[in-house]
Amino acid sequence: MCGILAVLGCSDDSQAKRVRVLELSRRLKHRGPDWSGLFQHGDSFLSHQRLAIIDPASGDQPLFNEDKKIVVTVNGEIYNHEALRKSLSHHEFRTDSDCDVIAHLYEEYGEGFVDMLDGMFSFVLLDTRDNSFLVARDAIGITSLYIGWGLDGSIWISSEMKGLNDDCEHFEFFPPGHLYSSKQGGFRRWYNPRWMSSVIPSTPYDPLVLRRAFENAVIKRLMTDVPFGVLLSGGLDSSLVASITARYLAGTKAAKQWGAQLHSFCVGLEGSPDLKAAKEVANYLGTVHHEFHFTVQDGIDAIEDVIYHIETYDVTTIRASTPMFLMSRKIKSLGVKMVISGEGSDEIFGGYLYFHKAPNKEEFHHETCRKIQALHQYDCLRANKATSAWGVEARVPFLDKEFINVAMDIDPEWKMIKPDRGRIEKWILRKAFDDEEQPYLPKHILYRQKEQFSDGVGYSWIDGLKTHAAEHVTDKMMLNAAHIFPHNTPTTKEAYYYRMIFERFFPQNSAKLTVPGGASVACSTAKAIEWDATWSNNLDPSGRAAIGVHTSAYGPQAFAPIANGKIPSTIINNVPLMVGGGTHGLAIQS
Repeated sequence: MCGILAVLGCSDDSQAKRVRVLELSRRLKHRGPDWSGLFQHGDSFLSHQRLAIIDPASGDQPLFNEDKKIVVTVNGEIYNHEALRKSLSHHEFRTDSDCDVIAHLYEEYGEGFVDMLDGMFSFVLLDTRDNSFLVARDAIGITSLYIGWGLDGSIWISSEMKGLNDDCEHFEFFPPGHLYSSKQGGFRRWYNPRWMSSVIPSTPYDPLVLRRAFENAVIKRLMTDVPFGVLLSGGLDSSLVASITARYLAGTKAAKQWGAQLHSFCVGLEGSPDLKAAKEVANYLGTVHHEFHFTVQDGIDAIEDVIYHIETYDVTTIRASTPMFLMSRKIKSLGVKMVISGEGSDEIFGGYLYFHKAPNKEEFHHETCRKIQALHQYDCLRANKATSAWGVEARVPFLDKEFINVAMDIDPEWKMIKPDRGRIEKWILRKAFDDEEQPYLPKHILYRQKEQFSDGVGYSWIDGLKTHAAEHVTDKMMLNAAHIFPHNTPTTKEAYYYRMIFERFFPQNSAKLTVPGGASVACSTAKAIEWDATWSNNLDPSGRAAIGVHTSAYGPQAFAPIANGKIPSTIINNVPLMVGGGTHGLAIQS
């Protein structure tokens, strides 16, 4: 991931302003350590910190059209750039960068071209002919982006909050699937898929259609000119990503450059069962597997750095981001600059175990829609910033625009968890890849349920964080929490501890408003709490305080293995709730 920073119409074209923009841009250098670029046109500045993935030799930014009247700074990857280039054959391209198509598309189609882009992206385009500008962010918000307003009338755009928080009177996250046009004078949604409407999908489930759609999503993400790998936790989502990548890597340009043997990465506490599962999958697929261990103290020591880079005080996000942050540093030290990960599957298919309580297919579908639209504040934010902190790019095929359209167009009745029919969570995804002749994964991996309650290994990480927080936050401090933090008041010492660190780095009122809040049980939205009356009395983001969740509520059968895709009735009856989500490659359970 690269870092972009733009200051538009700041009423100051002085050298001092240029120096200030350069200074702020350097705050994003971790995102793009390969090159720095700055373009100035009057009182507008576009800067870029590049992480070179495609065309490392000549793809430096900002990028231009033929006469250099249109200037673009981009963070992301455009996977269909080759097809777009062919449609723009009468244009002259200066580089082989995938992002070079943006300026030329604007020449051809004006502001209506954004939906033609297939990829993850955030960009600022400056048209120097009339000094107008266009800002856009990808459909789901895989790339991070913020917008701010200065007292002098300027508009600021930054990949991270730290690039603009000290210089803007107000700032907020840039909404996914939107563009901001200076010509139109505000935001406009460019991403309007059918699944966002109130209509409940009715397309019958076709396992081969779903399988091919996801294979295509993974294959297009093998576009790279640098070494890469996959994050592998041994769970369903990351294992499928690894399996498809390993199956189709041979014959690609990436394989010709870097070899056809896939590298996989996993991080966890010593002895985690997920480390064992990841190694089993790696052996089955024949990957070069890299297993990284961390201790509770390692994680605690990194908390301040994690909060600075991730830019949140959300408890579950920080818990999951810390091991991913540590793993990304190890990955970068091996010379790898890009990884493919499994975020988004639980949101699309209702993989969190609280979906067992969905009362009907309509509620199930609406909850998946809410979860997908909130990803940019949770798992996308974590995956993007935890890896970018060390100059590593994370690609997420489950959030491919075309795949989401296919998966979200399926009648949600097929996604419903129905133990009497042998359908566990994400059954339609598992079934789509249940190939007897050419198996993608061993059966017990393909039908492996979340193992967040398998033993105390993960709990030692969470309990260690809670113990550490209790040493820094007193009972007296908690009594005054509502007065000190009236917005999103922390209700635990751990939350209070993270909030103190966050506000030390980002003291502005706008900063605290960028972090979501509200009631949640085991990562549910507030609306889903209505599914079970008992949940409203047991609100906890981790789910350990929810009824039927903590390990003490289970007998030996609760941890019985799943056979032939059927989930034990004891688990159904107790409705164990999922903690966090999308921590692919992270062998911890919370």
